[in-house]
Amino acid sequence: MTGSLLGVRLHPGRPPVLDAGPAGDATGWCERYGDALSELVDEHGAVVVRGLGLRTVADVSGVAARLGSGSHVEREAFATRTLLADGVHSATPWPARQPMCAHHELSYVLETPATLLFACLRAPATGGATPLVDTARVVADLPADLVERVERDGWILTRAYSDEIGAPWEQAFGTTDRSEVESYCRANAIATEWLDDGGLRTRQHRHGVLVHPGTGERVWFNQIAFLSEYAMDPEVREFLLELHGPDGLPFSTRFGDGAPVPEHVVDEINAAHDRHAVREPWQDGDLLVVDNLRVAHGRDPYTGDRQVVVAMTDGVAVPAPGGPR
Repeated sequence: MTGSLLGVRLHPGRPPVLDAGPAGDATGWCERYGDALSELVDEHGAVVVRGLGLRTVADVSGVAARLGSGSHVEREAFATRTLLADGVHSATPWPARQPMCAHHELSYVLETPATLLFACLRAPATGGATPLVDTARVVADLPADLVERVERDGWILTRAYSDEIGAPWEQAFGTTDRSEVESYCRANAIATEWLDDGGLRTRQHRHGVLVHPGTGERVWFNQIAFLSEYAMDPEVREFLLELHGPDGLPFSTRFGDGAPVPEHVVDEINAAHDRHAVREPWQDGDLLVVDNLRVAHGRDPYTGDRQVVVAMTDGVAVPAPGGPR
């Protein structure tokens, strides 16, 4: 059964907020209004649903099962996080005092989740909003030569997996079997190099600008800035460079032709995202539905006990431009 939705609030600088009515049966509400909610997300790119009364991970899992076409199995995670229930993960670990710059989730994998469902089980005392950025606006804002270069050549992500920082390869790939990792990487256009200490280095070439399948607009779909070495704390970066060298950093990005991405370009990309970010302060029980192909997300600094979980659904193929370089 499909219902019509009323009570959508639109304010400058904020995403649409939909009042679901008195808190009650969240899964029943999603069964009734899921199609109409999808239409709103198609129109706006992201929608906050308020009033569902989400309190537990089980509540979120039930909602995700009704709003998505199936949970997305995460591979190649860059940081350790916990699978809390079928398809529901903890938020990416990130220091509360530091902002997380905007990015598209898993934009470097060949099957990426098209839809993200964020649920707030406990709102922070202050801050902690999830900035949202329509990256078609980022494409229009960035210098044309930068956009053309990334659209033409793509981008390259290099990673070093170890037990010291970030996610070890066993967790990132969901297996302790090297042959399974190698098979996955071959199938996903990732070059691999096993290290003497048991670690792993990878290199993958990906598209950086996509044409959105629904809107037909070009979107800035990559993590060139988010996974840049310049996104690290400067002291941490210098320590890791001294300890491991440039090839041993946990992650780094390059242009698709192999040239380094300068720090000023990373700053320029982040500034463009900041100029177009909208945000809505979290309230307990909120649900945020995001078109991951169109809208990037981040996280503001916060105080208090912020509990936001995420479900990833609707996997969609994003082929590599030409395999690893």
